[in-house]
Amino acid sequence: MIGWHTDVEIYLHRQPVDFRKAINGLSVIVEEQMQLSPFDPALFVFCNKARDKLKVLYWDQTGFALWHKRLEKAKFKWPRKSKEDIVTLSHEQWLWLLRGLDISRLEPHPELYFSHA
Repeated sequence: MIGWHTDVEIYLHRQPVDFRKAINGLSVIVEEQMQLSPFDPALFVFCNKARDKLKVLYWDQTGFALWHKRLEKAKFKWPRKSKEDIVTLSHEQWLWLLRGLDISRLEPHPELYFSHA
């Protein structure tokens, strides 16, 4: 699997998209519907209506790249009940989504910060 930097923003377009769209069509969705720049250092993630395919659009400083994943016998646990049209994921949640886990039900332990032992 491709290893993206852990500090990259990850944005899910929650509504399904027509998977005949390629780089140009998806970058228009990023600009017009998501109100983001496709040139930002981010992953823009799209799902089809059947939720068995993902497309990831990103700019790598030399051009656009498009990554496509198809599941053979399963569906992605897409966050359909969110009130927002765009869902921002942590790198950990992104890996959970790719592994088939329901990101809306998983929450890691809260981080704790101490100044003294």
